[in-house]
Amino acid sequence: MRISRTRTAAGLAISALALGTLPAWAAPTETTAASPARTVAAGAPAAYQGQVPLQGAVNVRDVGGYRTYDGETVRTGRVFRADALSKLTDADLTTLSRLGLKTVIDFRVPAEVQYDGADRLPAELAPVSRPVTDNGLFTQLITAIGAKDPVKQEEMLGNGRAAAFMRDVYRTFVTDSTNRTRFAATLRDIANSRSPLLYHCTSGKDRTGWTTYLLLRLVGVPERTAVADYLASNTYRAAYDAKVREALKQGGMMQNPDLIIPLQEVRTDYLDTALSEATQRYGGLQGYLTKGLGLDAGTILRLRERMVD
Repeated sequence: MRISRTRTAAGLAISALALGTLPAWAAPTETTAASPARTVAAGAPAAYQGQVPLQGAVNVRDVGGYRTYDGETVRTGRVFRADALSKLTDADLTTLSRLGLKTVIDFRVPAEVQYDGADRLPAELAPVSRPVTDNGLFTQLITAIGAKDPVKQEEMLGNGRAAAFMRDVYRTFVTDSTNRTRFAATLRDIANSRSPLLYHCTSGKDRTGWTTYLLLRLVGVPERTAVADYLASNTYRAAYDAKVREALKQGGMMQNPDLIIPLQEVRTDYLDTALSEATQRYGGLQGYLTKGLGLDAGTILRLRERMVD
């Protein structure tokens, strides 16, 4: 009983530290949540190389492998993050089967699924549809490209408008009650599941990136490491996204396909926007998690017990 109580107390303390809620003297000065993500990301280590190599998806990764504040390690093989799974090959399905997944959560809205196709999964799996609004991002992108009009595309995406639109998307992660409900449901699924789980959106970088950032912070991973994992989508997606831009130019769809780079990338500025909104509405990340998402101490402890060695 004493060991159990000690582990429980330690779990709560580490989770509090990860969320920057302990006194300043108790937290590592370079990784406190009070520091802007842009600042702490500057010296961040390379993201853990947990990629699951697939032919039909480029941003599929094991969330595990990171060290926590107290020197423990986030377990591998428990939770995976991904981009769209609609173009998986037969070989990909074999690879996916080896992960032992029992749950696949799809954050895409119906328009994305209709355009890109439903998940292609091993026979024993069916996706759980849990759409998180992209604030019209997908429609915005399709409309801009479909116009084939460089003037209209510049008006829609140029002069910082694309990046501003992305910041608005991230605000909805905090302000939209349905989004909060679905992020919370996913974190509870992870806490309560004893089998491997995967969640994904279209590019595996924004809705999926935010979910992963929350999960890593909750289980005690330092801010700078969680930000590095978030930013790693730019590395995993770089070659594919460059090919998309080149195809748009060669196909006569866009004279300046670089206009969509802010929509293709993740940036600390976007993450900062969501975190600032969480501070404004809930007093910080912890308030967002406990009040905005409704996660109680028991759920947070179960997350840590499931995810950390």
